[in-house]
Amino acid sequence: MADVVGEGAAERGTRTLRAEIALKTVAADPDSPQRLRRVLEQALVFSGATLAAVYAPGEDEDLLCLVESAGVPRTLYGLRDSYPRSGRSAAADALRTGHPVWLGPAELAAGAAFRRAPARDFFVAALPAHGGGGCLLAVSEHPGGFDADDRACLELIADAVAFPAPPAAAEGGELPANAFSLAMDSGRVEVGDDILALFGLGPGDFDGKVETLLGRTVPEDLPSLMSVVEADHMSLGDRELEFRVLQPAGPPKWLRLRGRLLPGGEGLPARLVGTVADASTLRAEITDVARVQRLAAALATAGTVRDVSHAVVTALRKPLRADRIALAELENDRLVVTVLDPPEPESWPELWRLEWRTEWPDAPVRAMPTLAAALREGRAQIWPAGTPLEPALADVGPGGLAILPLPAGGRMAGACLIGWDAPHDFGPDERALLTASAGLAGQALSRAHAFDAEHELVGMLQRQLLPRRLPRLPGAEAVARYLPTTAGLEVGGDWYDVIPLPDNHVALVIGDVQGHSAAAATLMGQMRTALRAYAAEGHPPDVVVHHANRLLMEMETDLFATCCYVDVDLEEGSAWCVRAGHLPPVLRHPDGSTEIAEAEGGPPLGVLRQADFPMSPIGLRPGIVVALTTDGLVESADADIDTGMDRLADDLARSDPAHLGLVADALLVGARRSDDIALLLMRYDGMAVRPLRESWTVWRVPEAVGHARRFTRRTLRTWGVTPPDTDTVLLVVSELVTNALVHTDGRVRLDLTLVHHRLRVAVADSSPRTPVKPASISWEATGGRGILLVEAMAAEWGTVPVSGGKQVWSEIPLSG
Repeated sequence: MADVVGEGAAERGTRTLRAEIALKTVAADPDSPQRLRRVLEQALVFSGATLAAVYAPGEDEDLLCLVESAGVPRTLYGLRDSYPRSGRSAAADALRTGHPVWLGPAELAAGAAFRRAPARDFFVAALPAHGGGGCLLAVSEHPGGFDADDRACLELIADAVAFPAPPAAAEGGELPANAFSLAMDSGRVEVGDDILALFGLGPGDFDGKVETLLGRTVPEDLPSLMSVVEADHMSLGDRELEFRVLQPAGPPKWLRLRGRLLPGGEGLPARLVGTVADASTLRAEITDVARVQRLAAALATAGTVRDVSHAVVTALRKPLRADRIALAELENDRLVVTVLDPPEPESWPELWRLEWRTEWPDAPVRAMPTLAAALREGRAQIWPAGTPLEPALADVGPGGLAILPLPAGGRMAGACLIGWDAPHDFGPDERALLTASAGLAGQALSRAHAFDAEHELVGMLQRQLLPRRLPRLPGAEAVARYLPTTAGLEVGGDWYDVIPLPDNHVALVIGDVQGHSAAAATLMGQMRTALRAYAAEGHPPDVVVHHANRLLMEMETDLFATCCYVDVDLEEGSAWCVRAGHLPPVLRHPDGSTEIAEAEGGPPLGVLRQADFPMSPIGLRPGIVVALTTDGLVESADADIDTGMDRLADDLARSDPAHLGLVADALLVGARRSDDIALLLMRYDGMAVRPLRESWTVWRVPEAVGHARRFTRRTLRTWGVTPPDTDTVLLVVSELVTNALVHTDGRVRLDLTLVHHRLRVAVADSSPRTPVKPASISWEATGGRGILLVEAMAAEWGTVPVSGGKQVWSEIPLSG
């Protein structure tokens, strides 16, 4: 029995000794952000605790707040985030008395510090930490609780607990230059000047919002950053991570964040405090492993072949101290070079200059047998200075040449050539770096090539769904721009259109279908076609939009669309605007002032079957510019639509409307490409010559044709039209009016228009049927000659749909 007791004591002593050794190992790295958590983990290992936690005074000195924990969730035992320092709790008693507190199930049942108990009994230990700054709290579910050796280990761990002073404002209230303090409830952050400089901001440029800093980070690094700056995602204790911030020029900069989440106590917000530093200055030299990691990170965000090429050049040329790098895709038997660094032709071999194609060379592989052999073998090849090579390669690297075949999916996607002018010694680390980089670059190049091809296909589809060119307008000029989103390959639903209408009217249309998908693009094409068809029928603007809404409601789709439709009368200088959930037009007046048009709006198309789309008038004067756009231009993560519309109006006010295309390009400068952007501009100049117009309602009476001829004769006399032109016009009027009266029912209207010595005769009726020109006609036939006569007498003729019926028109050139 004595031997058994001796072995147990020896085991306990050995366990305490092992705890001391483990704690010394943890203490050897005092700057580690995980130090406190690693200390607490020793309590789980050596004392049999299921949970270990540290409490310390928070910003409110009357509260003991949880700093770090390890083990099972503390909520299983009802542990709180904070305890009153003057209250009755194990943590407060231990800190107040300076002695450990050991509680069993009976004491816990009598107290209120632990509000929830697990299915079985548990024990609690609270020990004042080293220096009296806080206390260690541990929980055990062992039937006997903490034995003597467990308690000895916990005392060692309590002595090892240290509370790193968080970066905070100094006594004078000034934050250290490399420190920050973030309020987790409001997102307001105090930042030192050095951190602002790392983000490219000055003290006067920063608004105190953490979103402003997040907006300057590389999007792919946001998830890891959000896990730190959002209280719901971050546990208490120290954290460390590296992330990248965008630079005005060149690759992103790597930064390192170290921080601690401190609880605020009752009624006070938790705060994240820490430091941010330039990661490149934290080591004397970046390892090859780090270079490969950073290359992998850069290639993960590289979307196009050019992006991949630049990422490889940036990652390899400077670290390898190379004099030139070329990266090329392999297409059949030719190397199509995408990036040359340096880019000057004189820096490259003679053969390459002979094969130069505008900006990049296109070199045949057969002209370089050494390169062809390296591509066949599929592994990195290195030739030191003095190695005999064909001229096309020898001048690439006189002091040393490395060729990296870029494998992807069982084939060669391309090659990377790296050359040195001075003799270069290739170490084993460089060889490993080149091999690892080649594999990453090959996969990225293949992926980017597919992305480029798909992106071009998407762009071609989008271009096919939009107008190829805008029509020339009498007394006005219109230009349009469309920028697809750069986020992914999905085609968007933004569209625009300029629809010429009769009587010198024109419809300006812009719209946006919900989402980015093939379904959205298809629906966009359908809506554009429908609006154009309804407008061509001669409906007023509100009816056109109402018909489009009804059509969308009847389609089997869950998508909706917004639209702004402006019917412009180019003769009168007036317009009517109808909005269906879309942005209103922005007007730039001739004096340079701008305004956002006050146009009433209805709901988006496809939302309500019985919806009203009111018309709002817009007055036009020569020199005014009407701007229609989609929300991709005016809405972003850091600005709402109202702010974006005001900014668009300000930019439009500073523009020169004489060059409308340049104005459109300038408005798109700096636009965020997270969404599609459609922009439609029209400058109204006024018509130099306004047409002469007269109309006559033809009543269905026996003398109807005669009445129409007398009206026409009086009108022509007033306009100064003389024979023989008068006879020709009267004949055409007789035939068209007769045809309408004989073959249709309902109202018939005669319209006469004179402009630039061309007279237009148009007869509208209620029948949608187009008159058919007979292929042949016999002498005995009693009808069918009218259309043949019209065709013979007029320079042009045709039909257009008008409000459920049609209009038959003909144009007659006048000799006078």
